[in-house]
Amino acid sequence: MAKLLYAFSCSVDGFIAGPGGDMSWLTPYLGPDPLVDALVPEIGALLVGRRTFGGDDPHRGTEGEGKAFGGGWEGPQFVLTHRPAAPVPGVTFVDNLVGAVDAAKAAAGGKYVNVLGADVARQCLEAGVLDEILALPVPVLLGDGVRMFDHPGGRTVGLERVQPNWYRVLR
Repeated sequence: MAKLLYAFSCSVDGFIAGPGGDMSWLTPYLGPDPLVDALVPEIGALLVGRRTFGGDDPHRGTEGEGKAFGGGWEGPQFVLTHRPAAPVPGVTFVDNLVGAVDAAKAAAGGKYVNVLGADVARQCLEAGVLDEILALPVPVLLGDGVRMFDHPGGRTVGLERVQPNWYRVLR
């Protein structure tokens, strides 16, 4: 059965995007990463938030612009949204979390469903369906932007370390 993985790059101070969803901060840090290179073939589907799907791209201006992992991955994508966009090949718009998770897991087979977007990851955590987290810290401080996890008023989520920067979500 597929597992839901929230794998993301973040600044050392915990931001996955700058103010307004700006991803340009990440562009200078893109490049070969043995952990990412090993993970990509293990991803069977993407579960993507609407803002992430329509948002900024750190690969802007390259041939990988608009493609998952800068063009390093191809496969089914499931976008969680109440506002579907025009049809896109390989992309399915789903208006509820349970339906999106079920469809992405079915499409992924025994591989990972990689979650893209902080709000979708938060919803998956709250619903108890997120299995693992992989944090890829980047040596920069942003000071503001979209946090990798944000829960107003706070919330503790227990994690078990599986390997460096990789955690299993405790339920």
